[in-house]
Amino acid sequence: MKRRHALALGALRGAIDLADDGLIVLLAARARLVRGVARIKRCSGRAAADAAREARVQARAQALARRLAVPATTARGVLDLAIADARRAQGMSADLDQGARQAPVPMMLPMDLATAASPGTDRLLRVLPPPARIAPLLRLLPRSWSRRALEAAMARVLQVPLREGAFDFMRGRRLGVEVADLGLAWVIELHDGHLRTTDVPAEASVRGSATDLLLLASRLEDADTLFFQRRLVVTGDTELGLTARNLLDRLPWEGVPLGLRIALDRGARLARAARAAHRMEAR
Repeated sequence: MKRRHALALGALRGAIDLADDGLIVLLAARARLVRGVARIKRCSGRAAADAAREARVQARAQALARRLAVPATTARGVLDLAIADARRAQGMSADLDQGARQAPVPMMLPMDLATAASPGTDRLLRVLPPPARIAPLLRLLPRSWSRRALEAAMARVLQVPLREGAFDFMRGRRLGVEVADLGLAWVIELHDGHLRTTDVPAEASVRGSATDLLLLASRLEDADTLFFQRRLVVTGDTELGLTARNLLDRLPWEGVPLGLRIALDRGARLARAARAAHRMEAR
């Protein structure tokens, strides 16, 4: 029992370390984007300070924090640090007026950057590395981490369909999922009512890019379109692959936790916009 607890503690701490690394990476990416904004402001003669923009940033963060059950003070503190860094990058004082903040501005939903990005926005999006550049870093991580993360995600997102027997067709079958540009691949099977990863070869596989799989998961694009355009491909036992695809396409989106829906939607939009920007640059 103690050994099992020690292993669980180590796994959780490892996941926390990855989350911490992700925070630093995101802050570094935000800083690079801010420097791009500062250059555009200087070239266009715009004022560096934008109190209304800072208020909108905080309002959006507070709205998202409420949905994800993150303490408001934590969300405000993180954004205060990020805004202070942005001020320094633009040659302004990093001091924030803690006593007389701007009145909250109603949360504004993000625009679909893939269709509404300006040339300046395109340049900023190209700062985000394409998935193929991230793949070598992922190969350095223990494979068991990605397997545990996938199993935890499937258990959370597919809890109701699994309980209702929607995945019983997977009993004794093995389905592969391949994220081609990230170099990730898993084989999934149904075991004791739960979807687990296995080392046994898959009977069928669904393969696609990280962006297209994210678009499918977020429901921003439907499965029929992605498969018709060959952006997602089924290999091996086609019947098994198509059955799994059709099931995932029919799962009730409302059953996915709200916080995860928001994260999937925003992540998919950003990934699609970044891919479009990189493709424009390559022309």
